[in-house]
Amino acid sequence: MASHRFRITLDDVPSDLRDGLAAIMAERPDRFSARGGVAVSFVHHPGAGARHLAVTAAEKRIEIGYATIIDAFRALGRLLGVAGDAAIAGFTETPRCANLGVMLDASRNGVLHPERIHELLRRFALMGLNQCVLYTEDTFEVPGHPFFGYLRGGYMQAELRGFNAYARALGIELVPCMQTLGHLEQVLQWPAYAKYRDTHDILLAEDEPTYAFIEEMIIAAAKPLSSSRIYIGMDEAHGLGSGRYRKLHGHVAPFDILNRHLTRVRAICAKHGLQPVIASDMYFRLGSESGHYYDGTCVIPDAVKDAIPADVRLTYWDYYHTDPAFYEDWIDRHRALGSEPLVWTGVWTWCRLWAHLPFSFAAIDACMTAAKSKGIAEVTCCLWGDDGMESDVFSGLPGLQLFAEHGHADTVDQAQLRANFRGSCLAGFDDWVRASDLDRLPGMPEDATPEFAFGMETAPNIAKWLLWQDPALSFADPQFDGFACAAHYRALATDLDRSAARPGGARLGFPAQLARVLAIKCDLRRDLHARYRAGDRAGLQALALGALKALRGDVNELWKRHRAMWLDTYRPFGLEVIEQRYGGLLARLETLSDRLDDYLAQRIDAIPEIAVELRKIWDVKLDSLPEMMHLYQRLKSPSMMT
Repeated sequence: MASHRFRITLDDVPSDLRDGLAAIMAERPDRFSARGGVAVSFVHHPGAGARHLAVTAAEKRIEIGYATIIDAFRALGRLLGVAGDAAIAGFTETPRCANLGVMLDASRNGVLHPERIHELLRRFALMGLNQCVLYTEDTFEVPGHPFFGYLRGGYMQAELRGFNAYARALGIELVPCMQTLGHLEQVLQWPAYAKYRDTHDILLAEDEPTYAFIEEMIIAAAKPLSSSRIYIGMDEAHGLGSGRYRKLHGHVAPFDILNRHLTRVRAICAKHGLQPVIASDMYFRLGSESGHYYDGTCVIPDAVKDAIPADVRLTYWDYYHTDPAFYEDWIDRHRALGSEPLVWTGVWTWCRLWAHLPFSFAAIDACMTAAKSKGIAEVTCCLWGDDGMESDVFSGLPGLQLFAEHGHADTVDQAQLRANFRGSCLAGFDDWVRASDLDRLPGMPEDATPEFAFGMETAPNIAKWLLWQDPALSFADPQFDGFACAAHYRALATDLDRSAARPGGARLGFPAQLARVLAIKCDLRRDLHARYRAGDRAGLQALALGALKALRGDVNELWKRHRAMWLDTYRPFGLEVIEQRYGGLLARLETLSDRLDDYLAQRIDAIPEIAVELRKIWDVKLDSLPEMMHLYQRLKSPSMMT
């Protein structure tokens, strides 16, 4: 289907749009022309409010009126999504939130190539997202600290300046995001930083060398960027004050340590003209008898609330709930702490090999509905990469598009959502969502939202279970009894192969290959066990020469596709973590093959690992299983040995 072509003359557009437009037009030469097509002009409307866009369309001519740079690019993204046989109509939008941001994780093993940062920034601009939070625990250069981010592929100061300039040209504020308390195990593992260590991942609070080090980090993170805001973390500092701090100071209430530490770090930020933002969870965790963030019975003493510096913004992060009422309640609880919170939702790109989009949609819907109802001005959508960044971060783009649509309207029009995704991401929305069926089996509820305590929910990572569990000791298999896994994954592989061949679908080749692997692996151990226990040597030989041989070839191909995706998307640092997982799986498959050969040739008289009867570990239904999301360490083997 032919698409509309647009005629834009850069010399004729307002100067604040030229560099950003040039970058977008260079990526899509098929959609822009110097002659012919629909003429597009841009007019700045400074009196239209903080954010606003208005598009008027006439025969072969379009005018985009915009209040801010990002509004102009949001309008262009919508125009690019108009199907070739559809008429272009005018439209207006007034965003419901002043700041709509994206958090990119560059610390959980995968550090995005600069060109991929640029590509994502173009996608964000065309969606109308005007803020990008770059999360870097140790993956940025701190001058004078060669072991900070050692062998992790972090960004140099010049690279950060380049990202900042590119983002500004697209109307996006690039905000530094770092850690100043916990989540610093990558740094604190090195002897050079032992003096700053409280526990293995938490800095030693109330220690002068620590604050000198923090100041160096803050300067290095913030100086290359033009934002006056900085995220300084302080989340999930479990065990605060329980290591060296306790040896030096005795037992001190964690609330007191947290607030005193925050006061010191806040002063450093103020010294350098920065507004600090922290995560709120430690206040709620410390006020909960269970240590849970979302515990409705938690109590935060008034003295603790009063000690929170008034100019420090708190972030309420929540990727788990699907009921708007929960978010509304927690927004109120945050406001009771004395300041207007920022809200973070998320697309579930973490702990899996492709984003779990259906659950993400449910969580984003609930969060954004509540945020708009409560008049929250700033919302960010996170793309975390926990447990090795196995996922392709681009798999989360449909979730970001939904987030963007929520931010620009009271309700989301599903047809407009899909058209806008086509305009911003050059791909088919439903094709990418279909790949999420890697983690959704037939017979599971549509929302697949197993509940945790306190009503918290999560997205299962079933494909990760099936891929990484040991092929001979497949201890998760009984959890999937009764599900037609093999047929599901065969059909999924066929659908994704078809989608990968369509324009914009190339990234779907990786989940297609993963589905092919799972279609064999999900039943292999069951079949081997049944034939072994029945004494069916012919059946065992057929499996060895058929399914097992095919699986080894398909896993090898999956590794190579994953490697290619990684090297195209991320820097090579961190790939060793992923490849060691594939190496372990390939070695175990070879051993299983050799063991079968030895048994069939009567060189050994038993294969005990195949003979053992597997037991169901969690005696609950799959659709209500809290333990349905696990990390690689738990999945690879029933042994807890590393």
